Amino acid sequence: MMVLRQAVPVSALRLGGRRSVCHPVPAVVPKTVHQHLSSASSPPSQSLSVAIVGSGPSGMYTAKYLTSALAKHPNDQYAAHATIDVIEKLPTPFGLVRSGVAPDHPEVKNVENDFRALFDEDGSCLTFRGNVEVGRDVSLPELRSFYDVVVLAYGCESDRKLGSPGEDLVGVLSAREFVGWYNGHPDYVHLTDVLSQRILTDPSTADVAVVGHGNVALDCARVLAKGTKGLSSTDIASHALEVLRDGVRKVTVVGRRGHIQGAFTIKEIRELTKLKKEGLDVSFRVSQEELDMGMTEASLAELEGAKARPKKRIDKLLREAAVASSLVIANANEREVSLRMLMNPVEFLPSETDPALIGSVVCERTRLEGKAGEQSAVGTGEFETIPANLALLSIGYKGLCLPGLEGSFDERRGTIDNDHGKVSGEDSGGLYCSGWIKRGPSGIIGTNIQDAKDTVAAILTDLEARALTKDNDTGSPRGRLGLDTLLKERNTRVVNWESYAEIDAAEKEASRLRAEGQPREKITSIQDMLSVIS
Repeated sequence: MMVLRQAVPVSALRLGGRRSVCHPVPAVVPKTVHQHLSSASSPPSQSLSVAIVGSGPSGMYTAKYLTSALAKHPNDQYAAHATIDVIEKLPTPFGLVRSGVAPDHPEVKNVENDFRALFDEDGSCLTFRGNVEVGRDVSLPELRSFYDVVVLAYGCESDRKLGSPGEDLVGVLSAREFVGWYNGHPDYVHLTDVLSQRILTDPSTADVAVVGHGNVALDCARVLAKGTKGLSSTDIASHALEVLRDGVRKVTVVGRRGHIQGAFTIKEIRELTKLKKEGLDVSFRVSQEELDMGMTEASLAELEGAKARPKKRIDKLLREAAVASSLVIANANEREVSLRMLMNPVEFLPSETDPALIGSVVCERTRLEGKAGEQSAVGTGEFETIPANLALLSIGYKGLCLPGLEGSFDERRGTIDNDHGKVSGEDSGGLYCSGWIKRGPSGIIGTNIQDAKDTVAAILTDLEARALTKDNDTGSPRGRLGLDTLLKERNTRVVNWESYAEIDAAEKEASRLRAEGQPREKITSIQDMLSVIS
């Protein structure tokens, strides 16, 4: 009889660590190991099987910390020999790192290097299954029947609506769609035709309104203003540069409340103030009057305390920008980005030349009411009309419910009901979530680290309690083999990590690049991506 050393409790595993090691799955698991894991029933396979749906930051951080934790439990064969499969609907990984981060923020995209290392170093246990969409190629119930653990980390694929009249006019888009378009996401390439032929036919005379005071709104404004001169050496999709050309004439960013309540960070504000210094003919304008209008007693209270330091710095920078812009005479040939406060969009009006297109945005002046930290914007009855050939709504992303998840999904919030990442509801054993679909669309890429650790801790707790083993009465393949067998039967073209490497290499091919220093020219068609795979 094989003698096993006492297993280390899974709950004692550390979630940190730079490098993890996954062991190959043994051909035979001794009967004593099965007995050690559960006195009630034997595990249905030789090792724990995990599927992570989504390869963005939340999915990849979950894979990182789960892999690291399980590898530190070498005496429990079920845990130490786990297999983790990251399932992604696109042939390319990394979600919003690829298709959401602004092209002129390459330093933010460096996190890709850490994610790549997970596949390069741990290929025996961690795999990539790209071009596989849950709900199309495999259902959620099917996926759960194959895997002991399924982690949903597919983010937010829809948008919140204002509910204002005219929101359905051509030329009113969500910022999510626009960002996906200029970043070369295959789902939004089709916007090129309507943008070039109907909306931004001449960017040099175009006005754009961006609704929202977050970093995504400022990213959109900056990209619209920079144009080819400021973005050619980035990884922005070439079709975007062909439409934007030298940049649009004017971008107006509006928000219902004041600058103290804005969700933007000082980095994004500072970038707007430096556009002219970078050699671009773009001015940044802020109204001193609007800054002062937002400084209620409650706003002043929000600037007190150690945690208010970032807001104080933003206030100082914007006041300096307001003074600077007041001293500069407007140049008719200069492009402009204007940050407006206390302006609530209440209606989108059609163009005078084409009633199907947007022509302007009607905003109501607001004032702030309420106590510190809870101020709301109240209409004053004063209105202003802002010309707009294009309006981008940056008021929040929203998650969508996967078929089979209805009983555990909050439609209003667009999130999965959960307790520290463990999905709530009946028959939800082995089902977890991470990232935006877990907590809502908030935070930066790094916010997903603690969020992923929280979910991994829930998985480890259930693993220690032996709550993740499933019976396999049918004798059919499970885990990775079960999924691959099903996908083969359905003729799904699966892109593994080696195949993605070919796509990656093709995008970096020198003959494809338009400018020196450009990191890649993204392939924007799924079919074209698949065609470069040998």
